[in-house]
Amino acid sequence: MSVFFNKVEEAPADALFALVARHKADTFEKKVDLSVGAYRDNDGKPWILPVVKRVDGMINADPTLNHEYLPIAGLADFTSGGASLIFGKNHGLTLSSVQTISGTGANHLAAVFLKKFHPSKNIYLPDPTWANHKGIFNHAGLNVKNYPYYDKKTSGLDYDGLIKTLSTETSPGDIVLLHACAHNPTGVDPTPEQWRGIAKVVQEKQLFPLFDSAYQGFASGDLDADAYAVRYFAGLGIEMAVCQSFSKNFGLYGQRAGNLHVVVKSENERKAVQSQLAAIERAEISNPPAYGARIVARTLNNPDLFDEWVRDLRTMANRIIEMRKALRSKLEELNTPGTWNHITDQIGMFSFTGLSPQQSERMVEEFHVYMTKNGRISMAGLNNKNVEYVAQCINTVVKG
Repeated sequence: MSVFFNKVEEAPADALFALVARHKADTFEKKVDLSVGAYRDNDGKPWILPVVKRVDGMINADPTLNHEYLPIAGLADFTSGGASLIFGKNHGLTLSSVQTISGTGANHLAAVFLKKFHPSKNIYLPDPTWANHKGIFNHAGLNVKNYPYYDKKTSGLDYDGLIKTLSTETSPGDIVLLHACAHNPTGVDPTPEQWRGIAKVVQEKQLFPLFDSAYQGFASGDLDADAYAVRYFAGLGIEMAVCQSFSKNFGLYGQRAGNLHVVVKSENERKAVQSQLAAIERAEISNPPAYGARIVARTLNNPDLFDEWVRDLRTMANRIIEMRKALRSKLEELNTPGTWNHITDQIGMFSFTGLSPQQSERMVEEFHVYMTKNGRISMAGLNNKNVEYVAQCINTVVKG
């Protein structure tokens, strides 16, 4: 027995990836994977965006490129292009921007930086939130708290609970995590009016917003609409940070292309924050990866490529919107107990169906429809070939 590691306990398997593995091993003909957060086409296959294929060819044919290290802070055209995308081309903000290992890396870098330099070590997460958020911020040593977000009775936003908690339980300087759009896992977003109410509380309580932006353009097909919350807060002069991922909206899941942007008040602050973010990056990853960043940078900074990307985004967003309509329609045709308008009211890749843990378990065990126990499904896993089967299965488990 090891002298050093004999007391190390085996960590539990990641529940989501365990589901993915189960689906892959399943031989049932009608099996459906609604667990993984990755876009699939109408044949249930991974889709490489046409613009990504085009830019990939350009990069491979470019004799000036090599495999040398990027700067510690990343590819400048990538971070600046990302900033223009999320904040708007003429944002006029003073930003410290660093390339990260996609959105996960951005969240982690923000957590480590805030733990070291931010006056408050409390961070409020929406309940529920992306499963990885709690682990990231706990790992960094922040004090993780929650604020109400999802209302099970309405399958919508618990706006009153959210406002009450942020108004009465937080202290000045506390960090509040906000999903910029297409909230994961619920698919429930605040309205513009509700975002304005949240911003008012943030200002009054002097909170620090940390936006997680993983679905810009992918949620609605409209890049500007999906950036509304971030731009509204920035327009109020609120200091904040934005974690930006290009995994979903470019389909670059394995390339880990992301940014962390920190909005500061002065050039001196920008230099100081930038240097400290780079120092953390140097200690943790040394230099970020180049390939995905090069694809995104070329696309964002070339008008023709950008327009093609927007068309690809709309292809993905519109297909998911159509699947929402189809699932709701089939559930209503079956007279499935309950109301199903929330399926089309929600937005983005995920939907909180309202199924209980027991019902969700039946979907997996009896019908081979793989979904998480909290009732979340990935709408991207639905297509014209399986949506009727999924609706029939939901109808059966709801009727008991």
